[in-house]
Amino acid sequence: MNDFTPDEWNSLSGSCSSNASNKGYNPFISHSFLSSLEDSGCANARTGWLPRHLRLEAPDGTLAGAVPCYVKSHSQGEYVFDHGWADAFERAGGSYYPKLQVAVPFTPATGPRLLVHQSFDSAAVKLALARGLQALCNTLGTSSVHVTFAGDADIAALGAAGYLQRIDQQFHFFNEGYSSYDDFLGSLASRKRKALKRERREALDSGINIEWLTGSDLTEDVWDHFFSFYMDTGSRKWGRPYLNRKFFSLLGERMADDILLVMARRSSRYIAGAINFIGSDTLYGRNWGCIEDHPFLHFEVCYHQAIDFAIGRKLRVVEAGAQGQHKIARGYRPVTTHSAHYIAHPGLRHAVEDYLAQERREVEEVGKWLDDALPFRRET
Repeated sequence: MNDFTPDEWNSLSGSCSSNASNKGYNPFISHSFLSSLEDSGCANARTGWLPRHLRLEAPDGTLAGAVPCYVKSHSQGEYVFDHGWADAFERAGGSYYPKLQVAVPFTPATGPRLLVHQSFDSAAVKLALARGLQALCNTLGTSSVHVTFAGDADIAALGAAGYLQRIDQQFHFFNEGYSSYDDFLGSLASRKRKALKRERREALDSGINIEWLTGSDLTEDVWDHFFSFYMDTGSRKWGRPYLNRKFFSLLGERMADDILLVMARRSSRYIAGAINFIGSDTLYGRNWGCIEDHPFLHFEVCYHQAIDFAIGRKLRVVEAGAQGQHKIARGYRPVTTHSAHYIAHPGLRHAVEDYLAQERREVEEVGKWLDDALPFRRET
């Protein structure tokens, strides 16, 4: 990222600093976030995320577009799973790694991937970037290109360039102009509404208080507490957490106003917390952790408090991360996510294409079933 100046990178669509006039700001593709991953050592060759960002220049050298891209030696930290593809190709005598990954490392949040300077034609630049990734794949001799959690315009450009399409599901909360959390509860069926009220009461029964911390509130002491929660959860869930302590300090220095920490305190000490990132119209929930177990505290800190904050800030959406059908009972709706894949080897491409057709039917069927499980009142 240091090959791009912050001003240069932030001239690209969706990546400049959050403000009222920038409706498409996504904090994860900002220069501050991506450079913090690299400068902290979280995204580098040693961790298997070697930055190889694509740059598209106009004839006069002006930056026309860019792509956050990494050479990967494994499939960890991506949240769109291709381990089966890798295993099949390796057993057939191929080399699946290295591959190219167009993504925000360790971040399953939809956002721009083919970034366009605001003064250039978006459709033309996106198509050029999609084809440029294919050329980079062939030049480097990598097996494939994987563009994950991409927005609709990027998916259209990638499809036009011949990439295979893949879908999956997440669960997002949509703010329908609610004036308060109680106003949101009024949209739920009576039984569901009572269950959430009881859940929120019981989460705080042990004398727990919730704090929202952002901007100058994010001191090094606060980060120390949150990092201990993050390490505890990460060590138990997947063995080796992806993010280090330096990364969070850099976030605090570079984008504190775009961060919300929801912290739970009991008996004068912090016991749990969740980090969220604030976009122009979306609150992105990411990592959570705790050092004390309390019933429903995870739901309160990660989901209910996020809804409270989004309604208060008049944000349109809360994206609560990957997986988790339990989010439906808390007012989060199933949403389709998209990725696109260029497979260089014809045999592997054909096999993956067949697989994706079957997977797509299954995801669509599950989506229909989940729609029937939504907790909202039904008109009679």
